[in-house]
Amino acid sequence: MSEKFAKALELLTEYADLEKQMADPSIHADAGKARQLGRRYAQLGPVVAGYRAWKKSEDDLTAAKELAETEPDFASEIPALESANSEAAEKLEELLLPRDPNDDRDVILEIKAGAGGDESALFAGDLLRMYLRYAEKQGWKTEIIDATESDLGGYKDISVAVKSKGNPEPGKSPYAKLKFEGGVHRVQRVPETESQGRIHTSAAGVLVLPEAEEVEVEINMNELRIDVYRSSGPGGQSVNTTDSAVRITHIPTGIVVSCQNEKSQLQNKESALRILRARLLAVAQEAQEAAAAAERKSQVRTVDRSERIRTYNFPENRISDHRVNYKANNLDAVLNGELDPVIQSLLEADKAAKLSAQ
Repeated sequence: MSEKFAKALELLTEYADLEKQMADPSIHADAGKARQLGRRYAQLGPVVAGYRAWKKSEDDLTAAKELAETEPDFASEIPALESANSEAAEKLEELLLPRDPNDDRDVILEIKAGAGGDESALFAGDLLRMYLRYAEKQGWKTEIIDATESDLGGYKDISVAVKSKGNPEPGKSPYAKLKFEGGVHRVQRVPETESQGRIHTSAAGVLVLPEAEEVEVEINMNELRIDVYRSSGPGGQSVNTTDSAVRITHIPTGIVVSCQNEKSQLQNKESALRILRARLLAVAQEAQEAAAAAERKSQVRTVDRSERIRTYNFPENRISDHRVNYKANNLDAVLNGELDPVIQSLLEADKAAKLSAQ
């Protein structure tokens, strides 16, 4: 067997072991454990199928070559079998590429207005609608966790959870699809507040966090400082007469999370803890994995117009992703959730980079 496919045999053994574990009724008493096993089983399924297809094509080719030595008629079948074997080997090689460990996770998207004031906040709202519509097309569930609206109806910042239904196929989960959306998104258009018709440039930042499960990140409540205050609406206008807004500071890391979206202090506290858990998971992974750290650092924290990953040009109806030189004149469709072509171009570039590194 090809040495480069030796890894596949290890995964086949793991797959068989998972089947045995999942057949045990007692495993389903622990929902978290059952979900973890199901997720890994779904991950390995395509690899197992790819290996079996390659092995069959390899055996068919070997058999045809042996038969051709005694029966020349079989020689005519060899070119087609060689082609099928080559295709199966190429597909298996792709399936065995290193996977991002977060690819099967749900995400928390954070969108923050940056340079550009009210126009930037309006653009943050446009990005939110784009991602909500894309999520709807993918069959995902979305939930607004926290939001701070601007005076003109946009968002100064907003956090939204994006969740898949059940165990999605590998590569179909929210993180697998959205992980390259992190960074600075720049917009060029005539703002609603512009009376002279001049095109302005502003920006909004997007951060993509893989959502952590409670069992993965343990939060010591003694390491938290929890402050409560009255929530406010656009322009600082009070929208609540009780101290329902919550600010949580994680003292060891200095991470601060605020939530005021709900009327209940308890609900805001739960939402803030959920975001904190995702951020702590990201910090832990950065410390453990140099590769993950490099990827996460590419998601720009400061929304600077000069550090952009993508430009949305309204006058020309054009979207440009500067990392892969992707350009298309269908901005209206993209903002309506037709994100697959640009996302696919980023995934293809990532796959090509991994193949070249083999």
